[in-house]
Amino acid sequence: MNETDTEIFSLAANTLRCLAADEVQTANSGHPGVALGLADVAAVLWLRHLKVYGGDTQWADRDRFVMSGGHASSLLYALLHLAGYPITMDDLKKFRQLGSITPGHPEAGVVPGVETTTGPLGQGIAAAVGMAIAERMQAARYNKDGAELVSHRTWVTCGDGDLEEGISHEACSLAGNLGLSNLILLYDANTISIEGRVSITMNDDTRLRFEGYGWKVLECDGHNLTDIDRALTEAETSDRPVIVICNTVIGKGSPNKADSASCHGAPLGADELRLTKQALGFDPDATFFVPDSVRALFAERVAAMKRVRDAWQTKADAIFAADPALAAAWTAAQHDTLPALSGVLPTFDPAKAVSTRVASGKVLNAIAPVIPWLIGGSADLAPSTMTYLDGYRDIAKGDFSGRNFRFGVRELAMAAVMNGVANHGGFRIFGGTFFVFSDYCRPALRVAALMGVPVIYVFTHDSFAVGEDGPTHEPVEQLPALRMMPGVCVFRPADANETAIGWQIALERKDGPTVLVLSRQNLPVLDPALYPTDGARRGGYVLWQRDPSKTPDAILIATGSEVSLALDTAKADSRNIRVVSLPSWDLFDRQSVAYRDSVLPPAVTKRMAVEAAAPFGWERYVGVNGTTLGMTGFGASGPAGKLAEHFGFTPANLAARLSAYLAQ
Repeated sequence: MNETDTEIFSLAANTLRCLAADEVQTANSGHPGVALGLADVAAVLWLRHLKVYGGDTQWADRDRFVMSGGHASSLLYALLHLAGYPITMDDLKKFRQLGSITPGHPEAGVVPGVETTTGPLGQGIAAAVGMAIAERMQAARYNKDGAELVSHRTWVTCGDGDLEEGISHEACSLAGNLGLSNLILLYDANTISIEGRVSITMNDDTRLRFEGYGWKVLECDGHNLTDIDRALTEAETSDRPVIVICNTVIGKGSPNKADSASCHGAPLGADELRLTKQALGFDPDATFFVPDSVRALFAERVAAMKRVRDAWQTKADAIFAADPALAAAWTAAQHDTLPALSGVLPTFDPAKAVSTRVASGKVLNAIAPVIPWLIGGSADLAPSTMTYLDGYRDIAKGDFSGRNFRFGVRELAMAAVMNGVANHGGFRIFGGTFFVFSDYCRPALRVAALMGVPVIYVFTHDSFAVGEDGPTHEPVEQLPALRMMPGVCVFRPADANETAIGWQIALERKDGPTVLVLSRQNLPVLDPALYPTDGARRGGYVLWQRDPSKTPDAILIATGSEVSLALDTAKADSRNIRVVSLPSWDLFDRQSVAYRDSVLPPAVTKRMAVEAAAPFGWERYVGVNGTTLGMTGFGASGPAGKLAEHFGFTPANLAARLSAYLAQ
């Protein structure tokens, strides 16, 4: 970088500092310190290395940029504004205000140019790993005969807090194992946290840590523009993932608050902001000011990136014209165009009981050939969760043409990587583990719900029927916990047929995550001739009633493995009992009032819910006069049948409970 470049890039970095500080000060809320400290690195990255074009935020071959430490969002919004994204100066002035497109932490789908929602530290790193994997997978599929249709990088910034979070270990270990040479992590090593010096909580040797993962480790002076450029250039030539340790000063430019915790999570204050601008060579009284030369510099970069984008489009058009089959495959995957599944889904013999996890595996392998962009895996539990796609290779270092992920025992990273793959585009991804371990996935599942990305979870071993593994592996509170999360569709099927419907619902859904909750133990297959399960598509339906023409004496409502229990109990009872299968509260609640009332007539107040989980939430369906047979404590270790007797989930006990309840 020559002297002229250094001068104008320095001015650009200081402009970013002032804009970010103005945003925070105007909002009287935010984190100016990281924005000021990381501005030099950001300026060099965005003006010389990052391949993005603000005029086309969905350009398929753009670089992905993730700010894992999302509290530095004021810097990101300033960058997006200058880089030609549809973010105005007025948007910067509305930072952190209700209804603005510049929220306190970056939100995908809200802020143009933001690739993934970040907030909880470390999740941005893991999502970036997913994006890098998706790029390598696309390249393996679409780069034919030397023509590179896909060739981009994923850049992610992080801080000390990101690296302290356990998810960073899970994700970076996975990235190293896969040799993701298209992933570059820029570590803002400013040695300051909210409570003070990072050394009070962390004295890790970051270099040794990442070398142990198999990463390339580079280092630079985060305020020397030439050194930053040198490090980023070297990072781009690596054959493995790279971390660039950028040694910076938090709050750089602030005379009295730089290199201190006081500028981490609070505005500089009006007086200190004036002094900061003065120290940076700016008019201390000017706010949201951008020098013409800086605007021109960014405009020049935008024009260059438009040329790159246009050249890519021309090349893509030529490739697709020469290979219509490749074009069709690309379009279907990019738009996630679901083919017709009639005739593809397996059928199940009512004479043979089968667990819903096994049924799920059969459905998954039946649909895999017709949805080639469907990919996924498990957190080291594929043989138990039935989430392996037979006949397809694993995704592995040097070969990303496969479809099976080996996530390892990394549930949280798996969940966040799934988010990154989904946000990248071009694939539908699923991930599996035992239901009790969904607690490890929950933070990233919550972010998926916030973003509305259609990731699919396969959670098996859904109740105390896990048996001998004991209460540590027997989910109790997980069902109500996930049901209460906005935007999550939880589906617990009663049998193999409902499981097939659950997969269809998950694949058709495009606006949020779907959770399939499946049994370990075999369950009866409901004969479609006697018990049509199509109503499962609506979340709940009448499965059986002795005399449907009359008002039921009572309603038994159940999900999953307890549906067959309720059905057997009702059929053995001489009264007119209605059995309702309610696999998805979310879907059922979306139905019309008329439909819901037809399933659960308001006049019938005698209602009992049956579910091997904590009963929290069932009151909305059984009403004030209803009752629930559920789990009021944790499970126990023992054979599943013995546990069913112990906890009262038997036909005899349910019949006695029902009779006692109706006698009240």
